[in-house]
Amino acid sequence: MGLRFKVVVEAMLAAVLVLAPGAFSLAQAGHAHAAKLPRRIHLILKDGSYQVVLSYEVVGKIVRYVSAERSGEKEEVPVELVDLDATHNWEKNPTQVTEDEEGRAPAIDPELLKEEEERTALSPAVEPDLRLPFEDSVVALDEFHGGPELVPLVQTDGDLNHTTSHSVVKKIVNPRAAAHEVIVLKGVKSYVQLHVNTPVFFVRVGEAASMGSAPLVVDTHGASSANKDVADTAADSRYVVVRTDVRVDARVIRSFQIAGLGEGRTIDDVVEMKQETLRGGHWLKLTPERLLDFGEYAVMEVVSDKEINTAVWDFGVHPAAPENRDVLKPEPKKRLDLERRKRVE
Repeated sequence: MGLRFKVVVEAMLAAVLVLAPGAFSLAQAGHAHAAKLPRRIHLILKDGSYQVVLSYEVVGKIVRYVSAERSGEKEEVPVELVDLDATHNWEKNPTQVTEDEEGRAPAIDPELLKEEEERTALSPAVEPDLRLPFEDSVVALDEFHGGPELVPLVQTDGDLNHTTSHSVVKKIVNPRAAAHEVIVLKGVKSYVQLHVNTPVFFVRVGEAASMGSAPLVVDTHGASSANKDVADTAADSRYVVVRTDVRVDARVIRSFQIAGLGEGRTIDDVVEMKQETLRGGHWLKLTPERLLDFGEYAVMEVVSDKEINTAVWDFGVHPAAPENRDVLKPEPKKRLDLERRKRVE
């Protein structure tokens, strides 16, 4: 009887293997998939929340861990905040891991993503950890002692007070007239002194141009119009660097043939710039097409083929000058705050 029962059982097992071989291969595949998944650990905190981590270690008074939710970022938390006993117990008897924790980042609200994109467009990065400001209208990318810096440029002309806004005071330049004085700046040296001969300038344009201090509305002798549609004209204008003629107690900017811009020919005391609109449309990047020698300069806005903006942004190029005031320096990213998640009992 026993022998006959054994034969029957072996026959039934053989039939199962013949009829359903896929069942065993599917189970094996499931185990293989589980083996490939990175190990997830619940690092449990004493307040009842937890962090999903790939690994962790106790180093003195801190616990260092590799986050499974932030693309493997290495982070740390004071050991006094971690419930190590509960964490060890969870490792011995882990609860079910959700699909999000295994291989997919939690969903982010589309509205939050849109807001973050808009914020980034208003303050884009120009160097690692160095972003354009929200307040200033025109800045220069300089380098001091080997480190990049953003230097705010102040706008002025002979009659305007200094301002960090973007004002427009248009002046018609007669294309048939000989070169003559169009702007006289007080002093023999600019307040801003750059340290490299390859600076890059950034001008805020579009709706973002109104985020700084209010533009000035000024009528001066010879101005055809004053400060109308600043946000619109800024993006359509052409910008050049002009070298100033240093006199006694003053720097003089002379007129030039606007029609000669873009023709590929050299214009005395004028350096043309390559213009590029940064992503988002809030900033113009201006790169001089020639090196700037030691001396005094100004960024000038050419409003049309007959008009210039007499409110300029003056600066000097002096490698040995001291560091400028109010500069913006790189700010490395700070450690992310822990996300508090309630533990599932």
